[in-house]
Amino acid sequence: MKSTLTRAPSCADDHDPAALTVDEARHTIQQHISPISGVEKRSLRSCLNRVLAEDIHSTIQVPAHTNSAMDGYAIAADDLPVDGIKKYRVIGTAFAGKAFAGSCKAGEVVRIMTGAVIPDGCDTVVMQEHIEIVDDTHIHIDQGHRSGQNVRQAGEDIDIGDIVLQKGRHIMPSDLGILASLGLAEIPVYRRPRVAFFSTGDELRSVGETLKKGEIYDSNRYTLYGMLKNLHVDILDMGVVRDNQQAMHNALQTAADMADIVITSGGVSVGEADYIKPTLDQLGSIHFSKVGMKPGRPLTFGSINSNQKQAHFFGLPGNPVSVMVTFYQFVQPAIHYLASGKTQQPITLKATCTSTLKKRSGRFEFQRGVYQQEANGDISVSKTGQQGSGVLTSMSIANCFILLPENATTVQPGDTVEIQPFNALN
Repeated sequence: MKSTLTRAPSCADDHDPAALTVDEARHTIQQHISPISGVEKRSLRSCLNRVLAEDIHSTIQVPAHTNSAMDGYAIAADDLPVDGIKKYRVIGTAFAGKAFAGSCKAGEVVRIMTGAVIPDGCDTVVMQEHIEIVDDTHIHIDQGHRSGQNVRQAGEDIDIGDIVLQKGRHIMPSDLGILASLGLAEIPVYRRPRVAFFSTGDELRSVGETLKKGEIYDSNRYTLYGMLKNLHVDILDMGVVRDNQQAMHNALQTAADMADIVITSGGVSVGEADYIKPTLDQLGSIHFSKVGMKPGRPLTFGSINSNQKQAHFFGLPGNPVSVMVTFYQFVQPAIHYLASGKTQQPITLKATCTSTLKKRSGRFEFQRGVYQQEANGDISVSKTGQQGSGVLTSMSIANCFILLPENATTVQPGDTVEIQPFNALN
């Protein structure tokens, strides 16, 4: 009689030879995704956080005219005092939007406001704080001024023909200002990714309902909604799908018809009521179903065939921390690549760990931590306490992931670790 059971690989194992590494999973996902090609023209204000579909070339100069950077007095540089103090006659005023009509000669200056066009005969501005008023029509200027000071040259920011913003750029608030300075009322952007998501499980109840024994509130849909909202995609919340083969089939087919990406939480394990994998085998294909990581090992990535297209499928584990870890590490970069065609490289920092972190070699771990900058400028990090995949408070308290690669083992206080700040994930 055997003294031990023959066990199938599980999340309790240090290493599962059938599981992809984190890097292999990321590479596989990107290989199967083609960036969105659909383009639409949108009004400027509606383009914030959209992805630019074409290079933007300038047809004008910015600034359009050589102008003053200060309130002061416009003068010819070769008429500035070489030594001592010199008296000048004020022949008029140049206002922003209303150029001075005359020309400035030797011994003359023009009062000028910030943004006003530099008058003919002038190439330098002496700020008003550096002159002395003699009377209503005369001022004194002393030595020590430079030729061309306080003057903004036409086209010094943007010249005609410059590529101002490149295709694939996520439009930021500063970009809206730049585009407005070019006089553009609308620009071409890629359509936004459409993402459908739902939770699975007979035990799930909506917030506000009374729980019976064995039932839980569906928190994952709210977490997923929040993470998707930060990515500025079109969101399709399909609610909860019960543990039923036909219901799962209908939900996946409907989601694939409407969306570029379909996300589920729960139902990707090997339990008798987990219907996602067999349904996915019918509707499309599975590219991988396990990643050598903790938490989040039973992550499934595949595709669903739809009308004249394929939707990408991410089956996230049901535990709430696993949902967030797998979303940030795999789904979010996939959405970014789908939207822009650009690979999103994780931003990481080195930090000194102040906690003991328990880990076994063989799988990548994303532990939750709180990092801070010490008085000497160094970065330190501590764990958030219990690291179970069901402890959602560990994500709420944390501000970073502590990245522990496959070959890492237990971390002691004082060891250097790599962290991924949450504020770099959005």
